[in-house]
Amino acid sequence: MSLVVKICGLSEAEHVHAAIDAGADAIGFVFADSVRRIAPDRAAAIAAEAPAHIKRVAVMLHPGNDEWQQVLQVFRPDVLQTDAGDFAALEVPESIQQWPVFREGGTAAATTGCYIYEGAKSGQGQSVDWSAAAVLATGGRMILAGGLDAQNVAEAIATVRPFGVDVSSAVESAPGLKDPRLIRKFIGAARAAEKSL
Repeated sequence: MSLVVKICGLSEAEHVHAAIDAGADAIGFVFADSVRRIAPDRAAAIAAEAPAHIKRVAVMLHPGNDEWQQVLQVFRPDVLQTDAGDFAALEVPESIQQWPVFREGGTAAATTGCYIYEGAKSGQGQSVDWSAAAVLATGGRMILAGGLDAQNVAEAIATVRPFGVDVSSAVESAPGLKDPRLIRKFIGAARAAEKSL
């Protein structure tokens, strides 16, 4: 099984293209309070040319169902990513994958499917305890997030052996502004480390 690499918090077409060209499997668009927040119609426009095998991820945080339905209708994502406890209040079609977010120190990951594992706050570059994450990663399909960059992602992959990795702030030249060079470096490092799995 190949490692899933997700680039999150995209807001410019050139950065979407950079992520896809570098070999990303998933591209994330943030519809929550953040410097990376993007309007659903803008996200739809810049993700429109993404090949079918690239997962377009709607990243939310405690959305109301009306807010989610707007994102669903306008952006038409492949995946909804939000905190695990949010899904009970949301109407999610079966055609949309659900990637619940479980946070370090919170509720244990209770899923055999794909999920995100990260620190207490998203998009802050907070690393989790990789040794503890490695134990959790033996069940379900963990996408490890938080504090990963081109310098440490190989060690993280070797230690945790996750299903995937997710990055946002470490591939930016300024908060919210992605850097194609850093995107390429991160994905290259992750792909090189993948060979040791």
